[in-house]
Amino acid sequence: MVKAYVDIDTLKYLLYDVHGLESILSYERFQEHDLESLNLFLDSVKEFSDRELFPYIKVMDENPAHYKDGTVMVHKQVDTYMKKAGEMGLIAALFDFEVGGLQIPFMVHTASAYIQEAANNQLPGYGGLTQGSAELIVHFANEILNKTYVPKMLSGEWGGTMCLTEPQAGSSLSDITTKAAPTDQDYHMISGQKIFISGGDSQYAENIVHLVLARIEGAPSGTKGISLFIVPKNRPNEEGSLTKNDVTTVADFQKMGQKGYCTTHLGFGDGNDCRGWLVGEPHQGLKYMFLMMNGARIGVGRGAAAIAMAAYMASLEYANERPQGRKLTNTGKKNPDEDQCLIIEHPDVRRMLLLQKVITEGSLSLVLLASKYHDLVQSMVDESEKGKYRLLLEMLTPIVKTYPSEAGAVAVNNGVQVLGGYGFCSDFILQQYYRDIRVFALYEGTTGIQSLDLLGRKVPMSNGKGLELLLAEIMQAITAASADDELPSYAAKLRSKLKLTQKVLGFLMPFAKKGDYERYLADANLFMEFMSHIVLGWLWLDMATKAKASLDKGDKTYSKEFYKSKIHAMKFYFKYELTKTTALAETMMDEEVLTVKTDDDVFC
Repeated sequence: MVKAYVDIDTLKYLLYDVHGLESILSYERFQEHDLESLNLFLDSVKEFSDRELFPYIKVMDENPAHYKDGTVMVHKQVDTYMKKAGEMGLIAALFDFEVGGLQIPFMVHTASAYIQEAANNQLPGYGGLTQGSAELIVHFANEILNKTYVPKMLSGEWGGTMCLTEPQAGSSLSDITTKAAPTDQDYHMISGQKIFISGGDSQYAENIVHLVLARIEGAPSGTKGISLFIVPKNRPNEEGSLTKNDVTTVADFQKMGQKGYCTTHLGFGDGNDCRGWLVGEPHQGLKYMFLMMNGARIGVGRGAAAIAMAAYMASLEYANERPQGRKLTNTGKKNPDEDQCLIIEHPDVRRMLLLQKVITEGSLSLVLLASKYHDLVQSMVDESEKGKYRLLLEMLTPIVKTYPSEAGAVAVNNGVQVLGGYGFCSDFILQQYYRDIRVFALYEGTTGIQSLDLLGRKVPMSNGKGLELLLAEIMQAITAASADDELPSYAAKLRSKLKLTQKVLGFLMPFAKKGDYERYLADANLFMEFMSHIVLGWLWLDMATKAKASLDKGDKTYSKEFYKSKIHAMKFYFKYELTKTTALAETMMDEEVLTVKTDDDVFC
């Protein structure tokens, strides 16, 4: 059996040794679990992914989901995956025991989903959206709706989606026009259209439960008037049969990547018989949806990190097998009589591979840390500590969604380059990873939106308390590294970047204070990149410090080479990536304003 491209050793090292999963298991919610059982769970997910996911990644790309005769035709493995993922508890993993879940930590769920997405980034989306929509029902819907829909969703028998986007309202949710007309029954009549609905239909789905944002007639304008409804493709009857619910599949979008993961255009109420059941209270739909958004955005970062890792492993494998050229001798010339060397011996190829390594492993560390904060927020009793980790999670969420998506695409691009001309050919999988990862910078709020969120909302949040807490966490890692005999110079470099952060904000904040928010936020995307580099520098310094400690005490959990590779990767990151913050800071603090619209036409 061909095994999927995923570095399980690094995943488990980050999960157990660096981010301390064991400390999470001490909380009451997770006391039914131990490291041994969770490790076996992850091993079973890896075996499942090797068998049921990875063998289908290319064939699903070559045979895309497509619209036909009023439905979407998907690969048969979608049906197989949903049913087996349901049987294994992968869809139900996060849910309470009482509703049929495994009640595992979000950290372990993240690791499980990461393994699957590295194997095949198309299939897990169907289960992931079903899980997300079921989570909304469990948290906010009444008992009748829970009993009607959740069991069959968690078992994988029924799918689920989240329907936000409309043709005239992309990221601007205040412009939603889908209507909900009250009736004298327990449902509303729904009418409108939704686009870009991932997993929105398939010929194998007995039912799909759509969570739809709509505006009840007479509701306030803007986001304050948006409600959330359960709108099934087929509505269940009391006797257990299903009746069509006037949900129409209009089309399926054909895409450059993730071709096996359908993306539908749905119509609601074309025949005036589409019923929707209100979730929770009226006009609270956006609030409910966004309470789930931290998890969804961590999921986007996780998916991008998984693709980047798969691409790195594939290009590393190629570099270790492909002979090409000869190494330079001390005279600066090549000896044509020597055998060709493997391309991994060339410094430029090694640079590209190391860039992939620091981005992919750093992204995984970031995703797991955000997942840990999520677990702490959900599990802690002490309100002060809970509040601390909630603010830290809020600070990290836009970064964890953005960095793996943007830097991951750079990493995959370097993987294509490692393969040379073969990287451009469909016989090799790098070109597919390159196409697949591009959408992650668009999912769940584009990079521009995440950047506005970070600088515009999260930095000033609670009078800057979230940023203060984040910088304090980074300082702890700097202090720990400063005590080592090899790492103080790197700790000093990161400390200087914290001072640079204060300098940048000292330049930008006065614009916000005087109400010039357009100028304040004009380079928010640069601030996102700037802060991402610093956060990743922190994570790499922490990883290197822990690897050095393991070496010093002779820890044999992993090989000496494994620990040394983490330290080497940190050094590479500090030399080639962290230094980019200097140029970004210079640009952000430049007095000249070139992107804010004026009366001059600069695009003529």
